[in-house]
Amino acid sequence: MTMMTPQPLDRQEDEEMLVPHSDLVEGPQPLVEGPQPMEVAPGDNDNAGSVENQANEEPQASRYTWTIENFSRLNMKKLYSDVFTVGGYKWRVLIFPKGNNVDYLSMYLDVADSATLPYGWSRYAQFSLAIVNQMHNKLTVKKDTQHQFNQRESDWGFTSFMPLSDLYDPNKGYLMNDTCIVEADVAVRKVIDYWAYDSKKETGYVGLKNQGATCYLNSLLQTLYHIPYFRKAVYHMPTTENDIPTGSIPLALQSLFYKLQYNDTSVATKELTKSFGWDTYDSFMQHDVQELNRVLCEKLEDKMKGTVVEGTIQKLFEGHLMNYIECINVDFKSTRKESFYDLQLDVKGCKDVYASFDKYVEVERLEGDNKYHAEEHGLQDAKKGVMFIDFPPVLQLQLKRFEYDFMRDTMVKVAHVCYSSSMEMRKTINDRYEFPLELDLDRDNGKYLSPDADRSVRNLYTLHSVLVHSGGVHGGHYYAFIRPTLTDQWYKFDDERVTKEDVKRALEEQYGGEEELPQTNPGYNNTPFKFTKYSNAYMLVYIRVSDKDKIICDVDEKDIAEHLRIRLKKEQEEKEDKRRYKAQAHLYTIIKVARDEDLREQIGKDIYFDLVDHDKVRNFRIQKQLPFNLFKEEVAKELGIPVQFQRFWIWAKRQNHTYRPNRPLTTQEEAQTVGTLREVSNKAHNAELKLFLEVEHGPDLQLVPPPEKIKEDILLFFKLYDPQKEELRYAGRLFVKSNGKPIEILTKLNELAGFAPDQEIELFEEIKFEPSVMCERLDKLASFRFSQIEDGDIICFQKSPPPETDVQVRFPDVPSYLEYVKNRQIVHFRALERPKEDEFCLELAKNHTYDDVVERVAQHLSLDDPSKIRLTPHNCYSQQAKPNPIKYRSVDHLIDMLIHYNQISDILYYEVLDIPLPELQCLKTLKVAFHHATKDEATILNIRLPKPSTVGDVLNEIKTKVELSQPNAELRLLEVFYHKIYKIFPTHEKIENINDQYWTLRAEEIPEEEKNLGQNNRLIHVYHFTKETAQNQVQVQNFGEPFFLVIHEGETLAEVKARIQKKLQVPDEEFSKWKFAFLSLGRPEYLEDSDIVSTRFQRRDVYGAWEQYLGLEHSDTTPKRSYNASQNRHTFEKPIKIYN
Repeated sequence: MTMMTPQPLDRQEDEEMLVPHSDLVEGPQPLVEGPQPMEVAPGDNDNAGSVENQANEEPQASRYTWTIENFSRLNMKKLYSDVFTVGGYKWRVLIFPKGNNVDYLSMYLDVADSATLPYGWSRYAQFSLAIVNQMHNKLTVKKDTQHQFNQRESDWGFTSFMPLSDLYDPNKGYLMNDTCIVEADVAVRKVIDYWAYDSKKETGYVGLKNQGATCYLNSLLQTLYHIPYFRKAVYHMPTTENDIPTGSIPLALQSLFYKLQYNDTSVATKELTKSFGWDTYDSFMQHDVQELNRVLCEKLEDKMKGTVVEGTIQKLFEGHLMNYIECINVDFKSTRKESFYDLQLDVKGCKDVYASFDKYVEVERLEGDNKYHAEEHGLQDAKKGVMFIDFPPVLQLQLKRFEYDFMRDTMVKVAHVCYSSSMEMRKTINDRYEFPLELDLDRDNGKYLSPDADRSVRNLYTLHSVLVHSGGVHGGHYYAFIRPTLTDQWYKFDDERVTKEDVKRALEEQYGGEEELPQTNPGYNNTPFKFTKYSNAYMLVYIRVSDKDKIICDVDEKDIAEHLRIRLKKEQEEKEDKRRYKAQAHLYTIIKVARDEDLREQIGKDIYFDLVDHDKVRNFRIQKQLPFNLFKEEVAKELGIPVQFQRFWIWAKRQNHTYRPNRPLTTQEEAQTVGTLREVSNKAHNAELKLFLEVEHGPDLQLVPPPEKIKEDILLFFKLYDPQKEELRYAGRLFVKSNGKPIEILTKLNELAGFAPDQEIELFEEIKFEPSVMCERLDKLASFRFSQIEDGDIICFQKSPPPETDVQVRFPDVPSYLEYVKNRQIVHFRALERPKEDEFCLELAKNHTYDDVVERVAQHLSLDDPSKIRLTPHNCYSQQAKPNPIKYRSVDHLIDMLIHYNQISDILYYEVLDIPLPELQCLKTLKVAFHHATKDEATILNIRLPKPSTVGDVLNEIKTKVELSQPNAELRLLEVFYHKIYKIFPTHEKIENINDQYWTLRAEEIPEEEKNLGQNNRLIHVYHFTKETAQNQVQVQNFGEPFFLVIHEGETLAEVKARIQKKLQVPDEEFSKWKFAFLSLGRPEYLEDSDIVSTRFQRRDVYGAWEQYLGLEHSDTTPKRSYNASQNRHTFEKPIKIYN
C-alpha cells in the first residue's frame, strides 16, 4: 500500500554534492562514494552500528512505496521521493537515476528535514531499499542496513545498488511501461543522548579516538590492553628517555597503555600509528582485525627478542596442533607439528563454536582417485586430519564471517554485493552462530586432543572478549565487548565511548542471524519486516580458567619505567595547562601587534597583497579588564619601545575585502580596558584585537614621539617593484597631506628605494585582489583627495622603463606582476599509466586557457602537436585520477581543470595519444576480445572507428587484424557479462552507444553449422558453472567462457557431450567428472545421458536466451585474476604493513 505523504521539502534539486571518492563502495554508506558523510573528507562509516546500545525502545516500522513514471526519461542527476513519516520522523528516498558517478543505480534513505533540525540531533534506523521486479517478485533487488543518522551523516544507502544495465533492460522486469517501483522498509528506534556522556565516570574506563577509519584498530588495542599480563610485558619492554614515541613501537604502545590506565578522557592513537610508519592515508583505510592482530603480534614478538619479556607472545597465545595422515590398510603414519597464535573457525554450516571445532578435526578419507602416496607402500587409502597437542592460556578464535567468491574472482558479500577500492570483495556470513560463556575443549573425553597431549592440563576456558563487526563488508564498524576482570559485568568499547552492558548484549545479540520486527502502523501492510543482523561476533578471546589468576594480574605504576612516568606526567601537565588556558580564554583578549619589521619581513616572501599576515606577528594574551595604557607598558617591556614613542592604529576590513590600518587610537580609547576596546573594534566578537604599532625614528635613527596627526594627514604604505628581478618588497610608510600630490613625494620615495633623487618612477595604487586583482596607475598630478586616497592605502612604485631598451622582462609593471602572482600555479604532472609518481612540474597560471596548458605540456615533452595531449583531473579525496579525461577545449581555464568541489588540486594526469584528441573524440574505441576458431588464447583488440560506424564496420576492421581459419569466414560480435552471453549485436547497430566498460565484447567466427539452422535444430547457450550452498540456498555461479551450440532434434545428452568434449578438447579423465544440467532462472535440472536435450529448450516465456542454458558443472581451474575487468580502473588493495 502506498502511504499518503505531504509534499517534499523545498530543496534545490540542482545542488552540487560532495563526492570524496571515485573508489566506489556498495553496501551501507552515505551519499558520497565511500563510507563517510557528505560534508567531510574520507573517513570511516563508524556510526553504522555504533549506537546499537542506545536503542532503548521497541522499533516503530512502516513500508513506503514510491512509483516513478517515465523513469527512463528522467534527466535530473538526482530525484527525491515525497516525504513520509516513520517513528515520528520525516524521511524520504533519494535516487540517482543514472548513477552517482557509477554505472549503477544509486539509492539512499535521507532525513527529510535535516536542515531544520536542532544542533546535535540523532536518530537510529534499520531499513531496506528495494527495486521491485514487476515480472517475478522473487527477483526484486533488496538491500538492508542500519545507521545512526545525524548532522554529519543525514543520508545513508547504496551507491552501487544495482547495475543500470539490469535496471533499464526491458526484458528484466524492473521497468514496466517505463515505470519503476521503489519500496523502503524503515524501522526506527528512539536513541539516548550521549553528548555529555563521561566514560571514566560511568565505567572506570576510557575509550580510544578514531582517526578516520581506525575502529578496527581500537577494538583490538582495547582487547590486548585488558589482558593485564600482556600489558605488563609491554611496560617492561626496554625504552629510554631519548626514544621518540612516533619512532618507537614499544614506547608508543607503553604511552598508549599508560594513558588508557590513568587518563580521564579518551586517548589518541596517532603516536602509535605513526610508529607503525603509517601516514594519514593508512588511517583512512579500514583493514582487517585478524590480519592486524597477526602483524602486530609478530612485530612485538620481534621487538621483545633479547629483552626480559622475550617469549611473552608465545607464552600467552601460542598453541600446537598435529597434522596427520594415517593409512588404513598398512602400518604407515605421517605427522607434522605446527604452532598457531589463533584459530580460524568456519561459521558457515556450523551452529556454534563446538560444531566448528568438530569440523576442524573432522577426518577426511583419501581414497579412489585421491589416494595417498605412502612412500614404499605406494598409493593407499588413508585418513587425514588435525588434532591439538596443546591450547594456549589465551585462546584467540577468528570466526570466518568472510569468504571468497569464485564467480567474481574476489571476495563478496552474501547479503548484498559490496564493491570497494580499499578492500577485496568478500562474503559476509551473517548466519546465526552461537558461542558459550564457558568453553570446554576437553569435552567428549578430549576428542580434539592428540594422543601426545598433556591430559593433566584442564582445557576449560572462560570468555574474555567479543570483537564485533557491524554493518556491511566494507562499510562497517568494529567495537568490542570485554570482561576486563572476568566478573559478570561486561563493557562495550566503542571508540571513545565505554558503556556497561549485560551478558545478553555481549553474547546472544552478537550471534547474528535475522531479527523480525512487526509492523506498528495500523491499516498498512502488516507483514513483519525481517532484517539481517549485521552486528555479529568476528573474533573471540577466551582465557583458560586455570591460568586466570596469572593473566588477570595487577599492573600498577611500579611496572612502568620511571622515564616513561616522568614523560607522560609532563605531557599530562601540559595538556592540563592547555585545558586551563582554553577554560580561561573568555577572560582574555589576544592582541596581535604588527610593526614595520613584520611588513618588511613578509611582503614579497610570505605575502604579496595587503600588508601583513596577522598570524605571524607578535601577539600578547592580556586580561580583558586590564586598561590599555597598562598594556602599553607591557609592550614597552617586551619590545623595548617606551610608552611615549608608541602609537597604535586599529585595522579595519574594507568592503572590497582588504584589511588596512584605519585610524590611530584616541586618548579616550587608550584609557579603556582591553576588553572594551576589542568589542568596539571587532564586530566579529572573536577574542582578538589587531593593531599596527607606529614607531618613528629621527635622522639619527633614535626614537622620537609620533607626530601629531590632523585630519588632513594620510598614512600611506609603499611597496617597491623591480621588473628585472621580479621582486616586490616593503619600502616604508609616509604621512602625506590629502590636498598634496604624488609628484611632491617622488624624491622621498626615491630615497626610500635607494634611487637617485631624480629617478623617474611610476606609481600604482593596490586597490584589491579578490576576486580579481585591481591595481591602477596613480595620477602624479592629481591630489590624493581627488584620487580618493585615504589612511592605510598602499602605493606600489617602480622605475619608469627607458623609452627604448633591448631588455625583455616578463612582467614590465606592477599590475602585470600582481596578476601573475595572483594566478600562478605550480602543477604536478603525472603519466596516467604511472599515477603515483610526479613526472614533472610546470609553473602555469590559473587563467591559462586549455590551449595554453596543453602547449606548455607538449613543449616540455618535446611534442610537436599539442592536440595529442589528453589531460585527466585529480580527485582530491581519493588521491587518484578521475575516471573521465578532459575533453578537447571543454574547459575554459586551468583553474577549471584543478577545482574539485571545494578544493583546488595541483595535480593533472597526462597521456600522449597517437592521434589528435579532437580526432579521437570523433571516433569510438572498443576493446574487443577475438576468439580464434582453433586457438585457445583470445586476442585483445582496440578497434577505433568513426562514431557513426556500425557493428559490421567493426567486424570488417577485425578481419584486417587477425588470422582467420578461412578467408571468407563470417564474424559476429557478442556481449558477455559475468560469463554469460547477453546479446549478439546486429551488424547494422551503431557502435556509438555500445559500452565496453563493464561488460566484455567478444568477436568470433560463426561456425558453419550455425549458418544454416534447420527447422528442427536449436541454437542454445552453454555455460560453465559451480554450485555453492549459502544460508541453506543453492547458488549457481558461472565462470569461464560461454559459447553457443547447435542441438539437433532427438539428439541425446551423450551425443551432445561428445561434441562438447571435442570442441573444448577436455581429457577423458577430467571430462568424466563433469555434470550436465538444464538451467532455467538459475535452477539446475540434471540430465542423464539418455535424455533428449532438445525437449528442454522449448519454452519461450523467459526474459532472454541467457536465462535458459545447458550448464557444464565442474571445478573452476582457471587462474584467478588480481584485477577484474569490470572494476574501476583505479581500484587496488593495500595490505596491512607495520614498517618500523
